[in-house]
Amino acid sequence: MGEGEPDSPPAAEKKGAEEEEDDFGYRLFPDRNKKPQSFLVRSLFTFHNKCQLMLRLTLETNPYARLLLEALKQSGCTVFNDRHFSCENCDGCVSGGFDSATSQIVLCQNNIRQQSHMNRVVTHELIHAFDHCRAHVDWFKNVKHLACSEIRAANLSGDCTLMNEIARFKFGLKGHHQTCVRDRAIRSILAVRKVSKETAEKAVDEVFDACFNDLEPFGRIPHSKADARRAYRDFQNRDRYTANL
Repeated sequence: MGEGEPDSPPAAEKKGAEEEEDDFGYRLFPDRNKKPQSFLVRSLFTFHNKCQLMLRLTLETNPYARLLLEALKQSGCTVFNDRHFSCENCDGCVSGGFDSATSQIVLCQNNIRQQSHMNRVVTHELIHAFDHCRAHVDWFKNVKHLACSEIRAANLSGDCTLMNEIARFKFGLKGHHQTCVRDRAIRSILAVRKVSKETAEKAVDEVFDACFNDLEPFGRIPHSKADARRAYRDFQNRDRYTANL
């Protein structure tokens, strides 16, 4: 699994002579293992209705999400609302996740209460979906692959904007954005992988420079919605130019 402000999958780690199986982060998403409820039953829950409405607004109006949806479509991975998004109840420490086994984004309806939060979670998870589409990401065995996608998601989703960091009472000047990206990537790995903090830090540090500088499909770090709108226009114009070659 992957997360919205944590994230992704896993492995098995030996402790002493015994091998402890990793649950791939699914413990955080208990509804993944339950029989789907009927539409009528789900419609009675306020959380589910609110989640669906906020999701629709994000997909229709948020420039981060719109760019990623377009990029996924052009990469051969068209995203459909009913198929690729699922509003579910989750553990209290996560906001969303990317389930690579089903290519589905899980939105934690019990933890996402504001539209701005929904925007960030959807964008974060769509970046994981984009990485899953364009690259051979080994979510389940290669912690460096997971670390790379987590770095990109934290860097490009708006997780580490100045306003979000101020809201977390975290302040810094030189290099603070990079520090935030690194810290949130490590936090995401630890949320879903049964690895030590040292292992997570080592994986992030080893791939940080390359993955931090991989800005696809935005072409820039979008520090605001205005940046994201410009990136979206540039992306559309880039495709028009390519089409005319």
